[in-house]
Amino acid sequence: MGKMFKRPWGYYEVLSDAPDHKVKRIVIEPEGRLSLQSHKLRHEHWFVVSGTGKAIIDSKDYPLSTGCVVDIPASTKHRVQNSSEEKLVIIEVQTGKYFGEDDIERFEDNYGRV
Repeated sequence: MGKMFKRPWGYYEVLSDAPDHKVKRIVIEPEGRLSLQSHKLRHEHWFVVSGTGKAIIDSKDYPLSTGCVVDIPASTKHRVQNSSEEKLVIIEVQTGKYFGEDDIERFEDNYGRV
């Protein structure tokens, strides 16, 4: 497995980090919620491995469950939350020009990171 990064909502592991893409395994704890954010330099594709929750993309709600896929274009406001008692596990594939964590613009956050 890749390197694990703890966050207030759970953690993520980097599975692949190449010049043309990055792949993460994101684990969101029950009731966890990522910040409302956007990225200027990357697109994201999510595949739900297990669990249930909700994605908010451009102010629209999308239910998430095992097998769901979500595409998030660059510069699109988005967030994901786990609304179940089980962990929500997502594989995220990033494509674009840059994949650093400093390409996150936060608009709202439950954990004071705005």
